[in-house]
Amino acid sequence: MTEVKIQKKNGHIVKVFAQGHTGYGVEGEDIVCAGLSSIMQTAILGLMRVAGINAKVRIDDEEALIDLELPDLNAEDRHNADMILDTMLCGIADYYEGFSDFIDLEVK
Repeated sequence: MTEVKIQKKNGHIVKVFAQGHTGYGVEGEDIVCAGLSSIMQTAILGLMRVAGINAKVRIDDEEALIDLELPDLNAEDRHNADMILDTMLCGIADYYEGFSDFIDLEVK
């Protein structure tokens, strides 16, 4: 099971953490794990390369881990981060709806 924890502060996503393989398929061929990872990694690329936000990111394939933490942001960067991360959360939530036996989603 992949555990996804999203932390919000004042209604804004400030931290995203995911760990573990979903167990939907064989490791390396697990389409649910790959899809979830793609959603999250695309959001990270959007934050860093498109929005130019220098987020603290740790990705470890062997530990099946993605860890993202945003720094304090000015209003424009906060708006851009919200657009990207809220879209990411929509994708994760949709995936969770279809594969809740393999994904644990916590938003707080």
